[in-house]
Amino acid sequence: MSDVRSAPRVQGPSNPADGDTARRLRAIGDELSERFYERADVVRTLVVTLLAGQHSLVLGPPGTAKSEMARELTSRIEGASYWEILLSKFTAPTRMFGPIDVAALARGEYRQVYDGRATTAHVAFIDEIFKCSTAALNETLGYLNERIYHPENGGEPIHCPLIGAITASNELPSGEDSAAIYDRLLVRVEVGYLADPSNFAALVRSAVSRPAAPVRTTVELTALRQAVADGVPAVEVPDAIVDAVCALRAALRRKELIASDRRWRQAVRLLQASAYLDGRPAVGESDLSVLTHVLWNSPAERPTVEREVLQLVNPDAKEALDLADTIDDLEAQLDAMAGQSREALSEWVIRKAHNQLAMAGRRLERLREEAAGAGRSTAAIDRVTGRQRAVRARVLTEALGVDASMVRAQF
Repeated sequence: MSDVRSAPRVQGPSNPADGDTARRLRAIGDELSERFYERADVVRTLVVTLLAGQHSLVLGPPGTAKSEMARELTSRIEGASYWEILLSKFTAPTRMFGPIDVAALARGEYRQVYDGRATTAHVAFIDEIFKCSTAALNETLGYLNERIYHPENGGEPIHCPLIGAITASNELPSGEDSAAIYDRLLVRVEVGYLADPSNFAALVRSAVSRPAAPVRTTVELTALRQAVADGVPAVEVPDAIVDAVCALRAALRRKELIASDRRWRQAVRLLQASAYLDGRPAVGESDLSVLTHVLWNSPAERPTVEREVLQLVNPDAKEALDLADTIDDLEAQLDAMAGQSREALSEWVIRKAHNQLAMAGRRLERLREEAAGAGRSTAAIDRVTGRQRAVRARVLTEALGVDASMVRAQF
């Protein structure tokens, strides 16, 4: 794979309009990452998925800002028609795609009102997607797959202008019906509660302080549609990248992790969207990291997929994941010592935790410098660095009694 890493970096897309669209989308991603703690990779992945014209699933427990993050992202698209719904097992298709026009029905005409519904939306947020009712299942699948809706009266199918949907759920699908929807969501990202005590302290402070008016970058609907239809598909996919994807598929099959041919083919557009977002005319090795959100079925498979992706294309990030194992072990030890005396905890910190966390932090810093200098993605390294900081903050606050509000200043 050395030929992938040594490929020259060509500057920027040839179309100035594409460059402005990508710049605006990057700015939107940066602004949302500042607002939503520990969500930088999630935000970028959602933007890339939208650029690819695909659908995403945000999977995580209640209260992890899934809905707020989706609304904030989709609201940045000027001129777009937005639709949102919270599904239940009793949600009727007409509530999603258009209620019956009662006035027309009184005149003997059967007509649906489509304005403000999924049928006319450019972007959508569907919460509790796996609670889709059996009655609405086929129409929802058609809406996500082909962007079409079949009216209740059996008329001609309506072609919907949907660019992409962000969906959310607190749980994985439990039946065949919901599994069919799950299969149609190309990108799957997990979110959890804040891990870093300093970020949690900042979150609490934000609830009682008056924040300054945030910078709010937007992108025009016409520019986004042009990017999805023309700009992203024009991004080159070099032979070296095709070889890397084939090698990754073989490696995952050896681990008995099988993705459909359709999923692999759709993933290529994600690679192009990732390069487009970064302002590059060709897919590079750093774009392959987005595949870690595509090729697993259960969250238990995600670490294996991530390791295979990074082992193939990014040795710096692979070593970072190995360091993550050490960090996780230390956190497990901290949990196991709950209830012990402050003296015992302090001794454990002095003898073991402090040195291992410090060594991991220094190595992660060097790995990031090497990766950035070589033009490789630092996303995985940054995520592990966040874990290192979070566990170090827990050690400081729980084992040594340091005030959580003072922890951030030490990093």
